[in-house]
Amino acid sequence: MAETPKIELFVKASDDAESVGNCPFCQRLFMILWLKGINFTLTTVDMRRAPDVLKDLAPGSQPPFLIYNDEVKTDTNKIEEFLEEKLAPPNYTKLGCRYKESNTSGQDIFRKFSAYIKNPNPGLNSMLEKQFLSTLVKLSMYLDTPLPHELDQNPNIAESTRLYLDGDSFTLADCNLLPKLNIIKVVCKEYRNFDIPRELKGLTRYLDNAYKQEQFRYTCPNESEILIAYKSVAKYLTK
Repeated sequence: MAETPKIELFVKASDDAESVGNCPFCQRLFMILWLKGINFTLTTVDMRRAPDVLKDLAPGSQPPFLIYNDEVKTDTNKIEEFLEEKLAPPNYTKLGCRYKESNTSGQDIFRKFSAYIKNPNPGLNSMLEKQFLSTLVKLSMYLDTPLPHELDQNPNIAESTRLYLDGDSFTLADCNLLPKLNIIKVVCKEYRNFDIPRELKGLTRYLDNAYKQEQFRYTCPNESEILIAYKSVAKYLTK
């Protein structure tokens, strides 16, 4: 058996430098490594007091970055591809999606959320909220639609019962989307008193199941960290 690689993941530190900070890309890689079932070192980086050794490792880079057997990698997408290739079955869990549609589901949500939450004008709020909500509806519809393997098992099924985007196991797509949905949940509640509607059954089922999994729940930053990160960009509606 090949020697186990030595892996260190560097992620953004919290505001008090005591835990993980708000960074969906950091959380994405944290989840991937945890799901792979490999031992790795997690190092939080306080960019206000970043030690010289980190500047030497990845000059000019922001977390996340990864050291894999002394090789430094700084591009999140390339790190994901690299880990999926290197940490493959039979020794490690495959995280790639079965269906290509799962990779792109929800890809427009964060952009619409950003426009919604950064707008200070009450006159535009309703329009922006509808545009944002439409992306949540679209994701929920995908989660409600049975996947081909579900239809193979039960051709008469009208609504999917799967746990996650691509089936009943976390995939790379979930590691990408869930950290963003967690940010959305926290920020929308604070700045718009907006909750993801429970009427969106597919999305509600998805989030309820996701928060039960330690690989997601325990990699989430504290809600206070998310609000600190958005304090300078999110806008309360002006009266």
